[in-house]
Amino acid sequence: MGTFYLVATPIGNLSDFSFRAVEVLKSVAVIACEDTRTSSRLLHHYDITTPTLSYHQHNEHRKVELLMEQLDGGRDIALISDAGTPGISDPGFLAAREAHKRGHTVCAIPGASAAITALAVSGLPSDRFLFEGFLPSKKGRSARLDAVVEQECTVILYESVHRIGRLIGELRERSGDDRMIAVCRELTKQFEEVIRGSLADVTKKVEDHQNIKGEFVVIIAGKNYKE
Repeated sequence: MGTFYLVATPIGNLSDFSFRAVEVLKSVAVIACEDTRTSSRLLHHYDITTPTLSYHQHNEHRKVELLMEQLDGGRDIALISDAGTPGISDPGFLAAREAHKRGHTVCAIPGASAAITALAVSGLPSDRFLFEGFLPSKKGRSARLDAVVEQECTVILYESVHRIGRLIGELRERSGDDRMIAVCRELTKQFEEVIRGSLADVTKKVEDHQNIKGEFVVIIAGKNYKE
């Protein structure tokens, strides 16, 4: 029986990779990557020459059996995403589930997670939180947003650069101007930024940015939170 490793990778700064993660990736028979081209930079940086294969949201169902064949043959394999922890708004769940069903060992090599990093740096309550990941872009989005703003606990969302302005506007329409949020981008990178304040303040700060870039983690305070 083989071991299936879910290996967290840096979300920006390559120095955030653990010694254990490097050792595991050097020792396994194959590394399944969300994007082999993106992962090649990290693997090259740490002189990891293990063979790779593509495993992403568009081929996940087809590639699970290929990974299981490796494990059934007694070989250890690893899964990495482009950044962060596999299975958290990234491919990984289906393979982990199937590996468990077949009696293989499933082992997480912990590391960076954009959601937890942003929550920690936001200065908003972290004793209870709900991770929503990416909201639907169209169908079902309004209902999910309605549920988000009614939460008593802190909520974590992911959003793309193309919809960050829209998301903040939608939250403001439902919550008013005073709801506290933190918009985090480029975490652990050179231009890391946390825009924190009321929805009214954050709206203006985001609008004032020219050519704002990066992927965003949005931390939303619970509906009754006051500072």
